[in-house]
Amino acid sequence: MMAKKLFFKSLKVLAWVLGIVLLWVIVLKWLPIWFTPTMFFRSWENYFAGKDSRIYYEWVSYAHISDHAKVAVVASEDQRFPTHSGIDFAAIQVALDEGKKTGRRRGASTISQQVAKNVFLWQGGGYFRKALEVPFTYLIELIWGKQRILEVYLNIAETGPQTFGVQAAAKRYFKKTAQNLNIYEAATIAAVLPSPNNWLINQPNGFVIWRRNHTIYQMQLLGGISYLQNLRKF
Repeated sequence: MMAKKLFFKSLKVLAWVLGIVLLWVIVLKWLPIWFTPTMFFRSWENYFAGKDSRIYYEWVSYAHISDHAKVAVVASEDQRFPTHSGIDFAAIQVALDEGKKTGRRRGASTISQQVAKNVFLWQGGGYFRKALEVPFTYLIELIWGKQRILEVYLNIAETGPQTFGVQAAAKRYFKKTAQNLNIYEAATIAAVLPSPNNWLINQPNGFVIWRRNHTIYQMQLLGGISYLQNLRKF
């Protein structure tokens, strides 16, 4: 009898948790993301290290972000973004095959997965966090749609030390708004995304310059800003 009660009580708690998560995802389809766990961690980390703990971040709507920036991050991070359902299994297989050959691990997270992780979860965490990332990824794909996911990514992606989003990066490093970024500036921001605390926008090394030029080339292959027409909208 006690086991039965405990079972139904656990089901009730699970239902409440799932309901809260679903409501959270639905609400964030429209509301700006004011803060993320990664921003909190970076601020906390610097504070206890005796460093400047401020976070450079400013939400800006999709319409007020340069189309060059939109295409640049897709070209650099996730070229199948408009067509996959959140997880790119082909990219995962390529990364696994490459890892077997070289012995080095290469990430295969999509833009959708990165958004799910940064908005709802945390950095690190191994397989446990990865497992939680999957349902959140599919939920935002289903509820938010591609344009909203890209809008959130462009706002919350870490683009430099204590710097998040293209608006903060544009203002801090180029003295302009995200809407006015040109193709070279947008591609430079995209180029540092894999390691924004080591590859600096304002002090690009040879590898960052190579990545910027390669990103511009990939943007052209994708068809430039016309590529954005492939994004599904709700």
